[in-house]
Amino acid sequence: MSETIRRLANGSSFIALQDKINFLKETYPTNSCDSNLGRLCELTEITSKIQSQLFTAMSLTASEGGTYGGVDTLKSRLLPWLGAGFMTSGAGVTSDTSLALIQESVEKDRKISDLKSQHNEEMLKLETELSTTQGELDATRDELNSSQAELEKTKVESGGTMLASEEEIILLRSDLRLARDEVARYKAQLDLVGDYERQIDRLRDEISLLRSEKDILESRLLRRPCSSSPPARSLSPPRRRCRSPDLIDRPLPLPPSSPTHAELTNSIRHSRLVARFNDLYAVNRLDMQDRLRRFVDDDEMIKRIIFIAVCESFHVAKMAYRSFRLRARKLLSPIHSGPGSLEEAVTDYIVRNLDLYDVDRSVEDVIRAMNVNPKISFPPECEFILLSPFIREVCKVAYSMQALDPTLDIPLATDGELMSESKYRRSYDSEFTAPLVAFHVWPALMEDHSVLIKGECVTRRGALSSPRRSRSPSPLRSSSRLSRSSLSPRRSRSPSPRSRRY
Repeated sequence: MSETIRRLANGSSFIALQDKINFLKETYPTNSCDSNLGRLCELTEITSKIQSQLFTAMSLTASEGGTYGGVDTLKSRLLPWLGAGFMTSGAGVTSDTSLALIQESVEKDRKISDLKSQHNEEMLKLETELSTTQGELDATRDELNSSQAELEKTKVESGGTMLASEEEIILLRSDLRLARDEVARYKAQLDLVGDYERQIDRLRDEISLLRSEKDILESRLLRRPCSSSPPARSLSPPRRRCRSPDLIDRPLPLPPSSPTHAELTNSIRHSRLVARFNDLYAVNRLDMQDRLRRFVDDDEMIKRIIFIAVCESFHVAKMAYRSFRLRARKLLSPIHSGPGSLEEAVTDYIVRNLDLYDVDRSVEDVIRAMNVNPKISFPPECEFILLSPFIREVCKVAYSMQALDPTLDIPLATDGELMSESKYRRSYDSEFTAPLVAFHVWPALMEDHSVLIKGECVTRRGALSSPRRSRSPSPLRSSSRLSRSSLSPRRSRSPSPRSRRY
């Protein structure tokens, strides 16, 4: 019995029967009636062969059970199925018989046919939609072609107007150039008006100072005592009352020395220079930082460059002031006469002639000193001459500060020094717990060894405790940059003191 079952399993009869049924299902609509009947007969023959083998297996299995082996099973399941003629099952046939499998197969075939019909309907719908879309695509292509033709036509038509547009553009550019020239001319006129207004303000200040000098002199002349006049003749003219007969030919005594122009304008110049120093820090310094950022990427290096430029400008300006003062003293000493001292006359002469300061030469000296400074560097394609406007303004302020009484100066600054809260304030990017100065951003302003305006510095941990000293702002330092030509009359712009009134 086991050999019969093994042979039936190895023969794959059921697999071949299922393959033929699937093939018949797929080709059934396209085959002819005879062909389909022939295939069905073939399936019946295969089924009969399989049933023959199964009946053989059933007979062998029943014989193994003895004379009455399997009788109950054959009666309850096989005989009712055979009696119905292979088509229907009796009341005793269970749901797992071959007839149930056949009915399930028929139901699946019906569902498959329904799905196939639905698929065909969907295909028809898709074909209809495809044809509709194809028609719309053709219409769109026609519209695109017509639009292309219109575009070419418009392009040809606009080609003629393009020449006229170019001529109009040329005319507009010429008008724009003329308008810019006119604006530049008006701007120059406005600058001249501003210069005139500044000159008028300066003249008004000088007039007010002269009037105050005049009032002081008149008051002193009126209060001048005269010991030779008797009290009873107090109503007599002052000239007769002040002179005795033996002193008629003698000159009148000189009145006490009056304040000079430098002394009268000292407070005004002081306040203006302090305000200008603040403007250099708040405005000019930031503008110069923006200009240097185009060439230098390191923000620390930019701040170092500006700080060293300020220190060098103060040093050079103080050396120039000292040189000009020596020349003025040399020129005024032979001709000086008056109630005031020679130093007062020299200071007054310098204050009246501050515009004779050779600032261009000082700018050159500052740039020359910055080129050899080891602390700063600049890209090789650029030069420190970019800082010339800023250096010029700092030199003017530093030079004018030397003519004050007392003078204004900046302190000595070194990298790595101990942070002084009285002189400097820390920048926003500093380490506020660090005690040493990494580098300086702006110098402090000193007056009589007291801080007038605080500077700015950056404090960081790890700063060197003994770095190289920066250039001293003191004018007493020996400098090779001040050559003998600075004392020669050829470069001096100082006029003769005889042409000025004090």
